[in-house]
Amino acid sequence: MKQKESPDPSFYNGGRKTHWAVVAFAMIGSCMSGVTFVSVPGMVGTSGFGYLQMCLGFFLGYLVIAFVLTPLYFKLNVVSIYQYLENRFGMASYKTGAWFFFISKMLGASVRLFLVCLTLQLLVFGPLGLPFWLNVVCNVAVCLALTFRHGVKSVIGVDVVRTACMIVAVALSIFFIGKDLGGIQIHERVFFFDDVNHPQYFWKQLLGGLFTVIAMTGLDQDMMQRTLACKDYRDSQKNLVVSSLLQTVVIAGFLCLGSLLYQFAAAHGISETGDSLFPAVATGGLLPAIVGVFFIVGLLISAYGAGGSALTSLTTSFTVDILNKASEVKVRKTVHLAMAALMAVTIVVFNALNSTSAIDAVYKLASYTYGPILGLFAFGILTKKQVKDKYVPVVALLAPAICLVLQLNSERWFGGYKFSYELLLLNAALTFLGLCLLIRRNK
Repeated sequence: MKQKESPDPSFYNGGRKTHWAVVAFAMIGSCMSGVTFVSVPGMVGTSGFGYLQMCLGFFLGYLVIAFVLTPLYFKLNVVSIYQYLENRFGMASYKTGAWFFFISKMLGASVRLFLVCLTLQLLVFGPLGLPFWLNVVCNVAVCLALTFRHGVKSVIGVDVVRTACMIVAVALSIFFIGKDLGGIQIHERVFFFDDVNHPQYFWKQLLGGLFTVIAMTGLDQDMMQRTLACKDYRDSQKNLVVSSLLQTVVIAGFLCLGSLLYQFAAAHGISETGDSLFPAVATGGLLPAIVGVFFIVGLLISAYGAGGSALTSLTTSFTVDILNKASEVKVRKTVHLAMAALMAVTIVVFNALNSTSAIDAVYKLASYTYGPILGLFAFGILTKKQVKDKYVPVVALLAPAICLVLQLNSERWFGGYKFSYELLLLNAALTFLGLCLLIRRNK
């Protein structure tokens, strides 16, 4: 399927002129949102270094993306990765993949930016007597301004800055905390092989990491737009392999910081744990001010980078996949503005609901949407069969519904078993099996 050249190539793929090393460095930050920035150190208190098990799966997943998916995308010369589904199955499958991505990304990105808006409302807008909706408009406007003209090219630039801020913030924190404690001593558990029912069980984490990366990076328009900005698939492969190795090192740094943060908190009588620990230490005045500055800057840039990246990918997917207007710059700009407005409205609705459970539900919903996409791509790549395309949306809706029922009843039905990240794999497997039932039989 040969794509007609867009008159606006820099927005969708940076003109495919970005050096692979720049993309590799940028992807470290792009894979770590502001939520990750505070959550990974905080999880050490309950999970030790068990997250590294998942990182091993991440690396394997990046190899699959690099050597299976990336050559396929470049061969088809796609603007949106979901165009593969149209080429392989038909229009219904194509729209299914695009809509599942659209819903997931809009909700997920809105929640992340909503959390930043809440913080800024407490620190800035609230004390000045300014309403929450103005806070939202200002923050969404920043994300829009970052990407409106140059799209993915601007996204990569912001990702480079946020990666640098993250690394500096972690390095400074480790240095000053280690100095305060009189040295760095870390004794945390990494591997969990003893209890198959436990969410931290090694093979659950490994497989979860493998398929999570394939689904949420390799099959996510937001993430793959960066990789498609390289000049060819070989450069993209270099980017993905190097980036995955660097990400593992950075995540290990976050975990080491988490261990030190808990030691530091115990020594100084700090009661915060989990997601509140790193912010409390970084901005509590016990470390040099430069640590707090880089923490706040890194957190804000992470939020704006993730928001701008989401707007770019949503604009791309809606313009290319749903409207089929990739060649019309005016339509793309209109869609970009509409995506920003929809994101702002979604954030305001979250605030009106004023419920943490609503946010949790959004994250869970977003995680369910990647299973059908993974199943569709897996079936398309691993088999040569054609399916009854018009029934694909039914399968894509039934698979996550079955997964939800199983997850809610797993402890009662399966002897205390708790689903973890492997639920994504089950979701994809059910989609795959459903597609097998839709195979066209040749007479």
